[in-house]
Amino acid sequence: MPELQRLRPDHAPALLAFERENRAFFAASVPDRGDDYFTHFAAHLAERLAEQVTGACHFHVLVAENGEVLGRFNLVDVADGAAELGFRLAEKATGRGLATATVRELLTLCATTYALTTLRAAATVTNTASRSVLTRTGFVRTGEELVLGGERGLGYVRELTGRAPSGQV
Repeated sequence: MPELQRLRPDHAPALLAFERENRAFFAASVPDRGDDYFTHFAAHLAERLAEQVTGACHFHVLVAENGEVLGRFNLVDVADGAAELGFRLAEKATGRGLATATVRELLTLCATTYALTTLRAAATVTNTASRSVLTRTGFVRTGEELVLGGERGLGYVRELTGRAPSGQV
């Protein structure tokens, strides 16, 4: 069973492989990271890890038993008990409920480890998979319409206090 792990420097080779192998797949539903991301991957990773040290962000990877990265699950812009959730799953890992299960696991970490009370998220209108994961894990639409990478997007929120829908955290 894949394991959710906090991002560490030793994840770098598997993370870069994940991003390269899934670039075209991701670009179909989320804004592309651009060539600079891949050219300067080590520097970008170092920046993310430095942000994580400050507590401004919490980055996670979903790692298969063989060490392969199957997904990224990130909490960014952490402030005042709130954060923005972003996630992406490898094409070959989709359709098995991994994203939903991992977001649920992350919700528990948010409440118990990171002391967060509110999560925000966004997805393009055409990204039905991510919107489904958000809905299944208790996020509700805010009514806010956004522009994400030039595409129409929708805002979501998830309160982590009190009783959650379906007994979730």
